[in-house]
Amino acid sequence: MKKIAGVVLLLVLYTGAAAQQLKVYPGPEHAPASLYNGDFTVKVRKLGGIWQQLYTYNVKVDEVVAAKHMVRDASLCAFDFSGEVELSVTNNKGSIRSARVRPLSYDIGSEVKGNTLYFKLRKPRNLSVEINGDIFHNLHLFANPVDDFVYNKSDTNVIYFGPGIHDFGKVLKVPSGKIVYVAGGAVLMGQLLVDHAHDVKIMGRGIIDVSVKQGVRIANSKNVLVEGICLTQCPTGGSDNVVIRNVKSISYYGWGDGLNVFASNNVLFDGVFCRNSDDCTTVYGTRGGFAGGCNNIVMENASLWADVAHPILIGTHGNSPHPDTLQNIIYRNIDIMDHKEAQVDYQGCMSIDAGDNNLVRNVRFENIRVEDFRQGQLVNLRVFFNKKYCTSPGRGIENVLFKDIVYNGAHAELSVIAGYSDDRKIKNIVFENLRINGKLIYDDMPSKPKWYKTSDIARFFVGEHVEDIQFRKQ
Repeated sequence: MKKIAGVVLLLVLYTGAAAQQLKVYPGPEHAPASLYNGDFTVKVRKLGGIWQQLYTYNVKVDEVVAAKHMVRDASLCAFDFSGEVELSVTNNKGSIRSARVRPLSYDIGSEVKGNTLYFKLRKPRNLSVEINGDIFHNLHLFANPVDDFVYNKSDTNVIYFGPGIHDFGKVLKVPSGKIVYVAGGAVLMGQLLVDHAHDVKIMGRGIIDVSVKQGVRIANSKNVLVEGICLTQCPTGGSDNVVIRNVKSISYYGWGDGLNVFASNNVLFDGVFCRNSDDCTTVYGTRGGFAGGCNNIVMENASLWADVAHPILIGTHGNSPHPDTLQNIIYRNIDIMDHKEAQVDYQGCMSIDAGDNNLVRNVRFENIRVEDFRQGQLVNLRVFFNKKYCTSPGRGIENVLFKDIVYNGAHAELSVIAGYSDDRKIKNIVFENLRINGKLIYDDMPSKPKWYKTSDIARFFVGEHVEDIQFRKQ
């Protein structure tokens, strides 16, 4: 009996040790000074263990001031872990008067001692650490699951980039059947292009430099996985069966959309983090040399931060002579951390703008948590004709469900739902368990102004050519 108990004890100890893992990656050797940001000193340790310092990369973000785009320097750190770890973030610029760790829904408690913030993590998270209310010189902290990839030098199917700076020219075209592994501590100075290829994987914990627009581009390809890396943008066009998992997209330049989808089918975004100077994620039809509609697009477990334009946008671009259909699109378990857009025609945390003869149908938004964004609308659904980007209005929007949407804030402008004409309508829109500042919004609640669909607190305007719209309890 004693022997059995001893075996059980050893097994428990082994299991506990296996669950507690921490992997810290080196900074790239001989890196230019512009790659490093010294605003923060960031350390991590297993509980009760030895502190290990993380390398802080410099990334660029876009602040709009009086209609001018101002590029700001922010920080980025990353590591892998399982179990539980403790973080310390020291503000090298002075004292800490206030601090927060976002997304807020994670409810990560923290403690300030002097000019250092302490907090713990029990699961992988993609976070923003903000000191003294500064969101433009913040720390992007990416706590990843443990990467168990083992590089075999004899495997000719692996293109390996180890720690350090790698300058291979502007573009590296990835052949079919290859794995590109970008190790932690590696920085690529060019684009990874997957074009007319199949069965490709791009993986790792490294980054593609902020100077490289569209750090990974997927075009006319099939069976592609991109996982774990940091980059500016990762568009997908004319492709099928694409998975983008735990990818971090941060951009600062004009038209810096994060994760575009053009004329593609069966695309999954899982656990991504987007902070972009344009739309975080889009679903378009014909555009940019890609032709056709989109079917079966899913984004889940994501965090979206739009310094300019939309966190989520569907529609807009298509092919008027040969109409596209964008259908079977799902967004679920998402934190929208910010939305900032002054132009009324381009607002909407969750936006469907059907143009160019597009028909958008069968869209589901579920378990979406929207923080107090700076400027814009919560929802914008329109069949519209924007002469700047379209050659005709859209054909319609049909069958859209907003379920368990929560917004807490004071800056939402009037949400708009409006069709275009009797034959270009919006139909069958359901809001189920919509909560705004803790209040459940439904059709038969009291005090509904005539020019709103529902209560004053919801601030929704429903225009002409809209049929079968409901705000209901579950």
